[in-house]
Amino acid sequence: MKMFTFAASAAILGWTSAAEAQQTLTMWYHGAGNEVESKIINEVISDFNASQSDWKVELQSFPQAAYNDSVVAGALAGNLPDILDVDGPVMPNWAWAGYLQPLKIDESKIASFLPGTKGVWNGQLYSIGLWDAAVALVTRQSTLDELGLRKPTLEQPWTRDEFMDALAKAKAAGKWDYALDLGMAWTGEWYPYAFSPFLQSFGGDIVDRSTYKTAEGALNGEAAMAFGEWWQSLFKDGYAQATQDPADRDGGFAAGKYAFSWNGNWAALGALAAFEDTVFLPAPDFGKGPKIGAASWQFGVSASSKHPEGAAAFIEFALQDKYLAAFSNGIGLIPATPTAAEMVDNYKAGGPLSVFVDYSARTSLVRPVTPGYVVQAKVFEKALADIANGADVAATLDAAVDEINADIEKNGGYGH
Repeated sequence: MKMFTFAASAAILGWTSAAEAQQTLTMWYHGAGNEVESKIINEVISDFNASQSDWKVELQSFPQAAYNDSVVAGALAGNLPDILDVDGPVMPNWAWAGYLQPLKIDESKIASFLPGTKGVWNGQLYSIGLWDAAVALVTRQSTLDELGLRKPTLEQPWTRDEFMDALAKAKAAGKWDYALDLGMAWTGEWYPYAFSPFLQSFGGDIVDRSTYKTAEGALNGEAAMAFGEWWQSLFKDGYAQATQDPADRDGGFAAGKYAFSWNGNWAALGALAAFEDTVFLPAPDFGKGPKIGAASWQFGVSASSKHPEGAAAFIEFALQDKYLAAFSNGIGLIPATPTAAEMVDNYKAGGPLSVFVDYSARTSLVRPVTPGYVVQAKVFEKALADIANGADVAATLDAAVDEINADIEKNGGYGH
């Protein structure tokens, strides 16, 4: 009897010490209100918690619209969690501001990840994403045939002249309200994500990426001026609308109001449901190659975490192909690896959305990798909206450069 009691006591003591040793890790996530996304992230957390006895992740979700403000407030109050998710272009600002620390994971595990999923700042990895997004020029094969247009490929995208010829023919046909839906009903991050790649294909940029210390020459040089004049011509010549009803953005292509739509893979299945001959074309080449935006939401470790090894262990655990595929199946975005893409019917080779994997891998460009981006994005948005509504191109771009440069100077160059 005494032997049994001793053994039982030892077992209880062992269990107690193991329970005490299991350290809780807090995690904040932007997906509150998205039931599908929440279900998948909770499954990843449950699997991780069950897979080992050292760490236990506890989740707190926020509505996406309030998430960034919550993180900034949490940082000021000194109560950030161990694990954060962060929108890719915002990450450098959070790293510079001291919200994040470098992410120490086995980088061989992300060697095959799409380039836009890797959050690198100052030569160090800070965050990693399980998916990416891509934009394409959406139309119908019957539209291309009707207008006598060549179907472009990544190897031979439309040139600027071919693209403008396509818009001119669509307008002349008189069949559509507008030749092109640019998504002008959307504001905020859509502008730099969707439209700065046009500028970059012309040869300009939001800021000079060689130093990140000035926008001079990048946003108001010869290439940028040519882009600005072209951008304004889309609206002045009646190819696109500067002001758009949100309902037209959501359903206008399906309703036959637009010949072409500049939209993301998240809207692709809806377009295919409307027209089975829908095709997703690569971005036009305005001189420096076709370009689209890259980088979506990513995971990182907060600078204040007392258990960065545990937080990194969770993030590394979440990188498994089965989770990348689950998120893609659930929310429709592009799996981060080719092997995960093969597990998703929409994105596997020959799948209806497989071209988006190629577009993301071969034509995507991350937004400027600088803490100043959060200001630069807003300045760029205002400049493009003003130009679309008829403002003088040169004066508007010069003013935008002045505003960006003043912000860089005010912040001591943002550490560049």
